[in-house]
Amino acid sequence: MIEMRNVRTNIFMVTFVLVCIGVVMIYSASAIYAYSNTGDSLYFLKRHLLYLLIGYALMFAAMSVDIRDIRKYAKPILGVSILLLVLVLIPHIGKEISGAKRWFKLGPINFQPSEFAKIAIIIYMADLITRKGNRMKEFFFGYLPAIIVLGAVVGLVLLEPDLGTAVTISVITFIMLFVGGARGIHIMICFLASIPALYLLIFHSAYRMRRILAFLNPWADKRGVGFQIIQSFVALGSGGLFGVGLGQSRQKLFYLPASHTDFIFSIIGEELGFLGTLSIVALFTIFVWQGMRVVFKTVGMFERMLSLGIVSIIAFEVIINIGVTAGAFPTKGLPLPFISYGGSGLIFHLMAIGLLLNVAKVCETYR
Repeated sequence: MIEMRNVRTNIFMVTFVLVCIGVVMIYSASAIYAYSNTGDSLYFLKRHLLYLLIGYALMFAAMSVDIRDIRKYAKPILGVSILLLVLVLIPHIGKEISGAKRWFKLGPINFQPSEFAKIAIIIYMADLITRKGNRMKEFFFGYLPAIIVLGAVVGLVLLEPDLGTAVTISVITFIMLFVGGARGIHIMICFLASIPALYLLIFHSAYRMRRILAFLNPWADKRGVGFQIIQSFVALGSGGLFGVGLGQSRQKLFYLPASHTDFIFSIIGEELGFLGTLSIVALFTIFVWQGMRVVFKTVGMFERMLSLGIVSIIAFEVIINIGVTAGAFPTKGLPLPFISYGGSGLIFHLMAIGLLLNVAKVCETYR
């Protein structure tokens, strides 16, 4: 019991420290840009704090609800998620930015239903795997229903369009299905079948092709599509071991686009140096380690699958974000969990932490 209480404390504290680092770095990275565009250097910080307030409220709500009720409402939660994904595509309901229909405008905040869909499908798949049990090994009665649901959610997300989120949802779902008992051959068949679709989505899209080419050789178009990743390299390289000092970044001065969102890790590297980035990686490593302790020690299948999905999705997004800033992956707009400028991602990441802590609490009770 004491052991699981310590795990819960560790998860909460690591998350809190990451959030605090995010608050400091968001102000550092966005103040000049915000003042130039809005006349208020605190513009992004104040909005981020609002998202944090909502996120923590949902986190504590998720911690306090009975985990059995979460499972009982798994289907309605998924249904609401799918409805929102449909509504956001309807003109004059969803908000369109740069040709993408991904947001609802709700007063001072933008709500992105695909972020809610990540949590909804994790909850649903945890319930489905628990209900099916050993039948997950069967293609038609176990595996296929899960793939049909996954296909519906991913299809709607692709219509926004948002390939990165669609891939994230797919990867996490397949991890859960494999651990939950699905046969590897069934997953392999789906992977092979998806290759033609991925080929069309990437190579028949001009902007995605430009991102791939920039990934392969950003210096071929250093003032165009390769500009962002080159500036990220400059930021990370300029930091050295100890960094240039908090608030002293040069790349945030209109050189590095999205410096307070997708590329905030680059600003951390420039201002706090290699030791700063190493500390961030260490904190996320501790989070994954403590999260996996919950996965392995929890009793019920639903709780195990739910916690696995939550830990996996946060770990996956961290790997992709850091990999993009370092040039290991093509540029994709995935924020760094708990640290990047807020929004729906921050809100639902904190909600997911609440669910993870809830599972740990259930495990503690049983022990």
